[in-house]
Amino acid sequence: MGSLQESLNRFKKQQEKCQSTLKSIAADSKTTIKTTAPPAPRVVPRANTSTELPSLPIKFSNDTERLQHINRIRISPVSSQIKRVVDLLFKSRQSFTAEQINEACYVDVKGNRAVFESLTKNPKVSYEGKRFSYKSKHNVRDQKELLRLVRTFAEGIAVADLKDAYPTVMEDLQALKAARQIWLLSNFDSQEDIAYPNDPRVPIKVDDELKQLFRSIELPRDMLDIERDLQKNGMKPATNTAKRRVMAQNGNIYNKPKQKKKKTEISKRTKLTNAHLPELFRNLNG
Repeated sequence: MGSLQESLNRFKKQQEKCQSTLKSIAADSKTTIKTTAPPAPRVVPRANTSTELPSLPIKFSNDTERLQHINRIRISPVSSQIKRVVDLLFKSRQSFTAEQINEACYVDVKGNRAVFESLTKNPKVSYEGKRFSYKSKHNVRDQKELLRLVRTFAEGIAVADLKDAYPTVMEDLQALKAARQIWLLSNFDSQEDIAYPNDPRVPIKVDDELKQLFRSIELPRDMLDIERDLQKNGMKPATNTAKRRVMAQNGNIYNKPKQKKKKTEISKRTKLTNAHLPELFRNLNG
């Protein structure tokens, strides 16, 4: 019995020793997992793209042409820049600031002193401190104001002085003529149209005896006599019959026949530039 008991005691001690050993091994394995750092990632070197990829061509801005156009305008003569501004004001009939003119026609009024001074002194430009606008000779804006203006000129007003009043002024003149509110007659001296008022508020009644007297007057058959009578009464004839008849007798100097150009003949002394084509120069004058 004693030997059996000793064997059991030794077995228990061995089990305790094995358990303590296993615990120590487990504790050591946990510590190793926590403190051991993970392996560093592998660094792959980048390829040198500057040497492998082809260089791209340099692209200019899509706005290059516009910038070149603006530069050409701003280095052009002052008179050319003034014309661009006046044309803008004439066509739009609106008032513009210096910045708006720059945006519309690329003329730098604010940055170019010469352009600014010329523009403010231009007779076709109105400048009110900040804004520029077109200034016509007569300040009318529509057909009613146009008719009112013509009626103030009993002796007539030149159409040339009305052309720039507003964009549709010529159409309105023809409309007033068709409505028989004005007359458009040509001036024999300058061959320009003159607008005369035909005011219905001033009716003119001509006596029948005066009409008969006017119609009974027989005009001379020769234009020379008519022109003399006009000159006697202080009027300038629109024609000059005597001068025309002299011109007709001596030949019309305004219709001279064109002189024929003398044909150049080719001689042996003429310098030839097509010597490699001898068949063209077979008949040369000596």
